[in-house]
Amino acid sequence: MSTELSWFKSSYSDSEGSACLEVAYTWHKSSNSDGPHAIHVRDSKLGARSPQVEVPSGAWDAFVTYAAGT
Repeated sequence: MSTELSWFKSSYSDSEGSACLEVAYTWHKSSNSDGPHAIHVRDSKLGARSPQVEVPSGAWDAFVTYAAGT
């Protein structure tokens, strides 16, 4: 089983590649999972050389809710 992450940029990223973040998901191994286990974040300008932050999905959900102001 591969542990390589599949990174993607936000749809809000510009085409010039400036100031972008990339994210990747680590999924639960269970077949009854309803979402990712963790969200990984890195700087797109540095790619694979970028430091990565791993955030538990519950903390990520709370952050996105806070950032959206809801």
